[in-house]
Amino acid sequence: MCPMPLLKAKLALNSLQPMQILKVIATDPGSERDFHVFVEQSRHSILAFEKDDSSYRYWIQKG
Repeated sequence: MCPMPLLKAKLALNSLQPMQILKVIATDPGSERDFHVFVEQSRHSILAFEKDDSSYRYWIQKG
């Protein structure tokens, strides 16, 4: 089963043009692993990643 933040991000990326950037904010600690694996298996890339005590933020560029 696909984690919800990743599923929502995949759907949002589908609506973007190549090279556009999607900002994702997640609260699930597992999202860190999930998003890095996802971009390794796709044409997309993580341009930036930040985390603090309550959230994980990703800037993903559509490939």
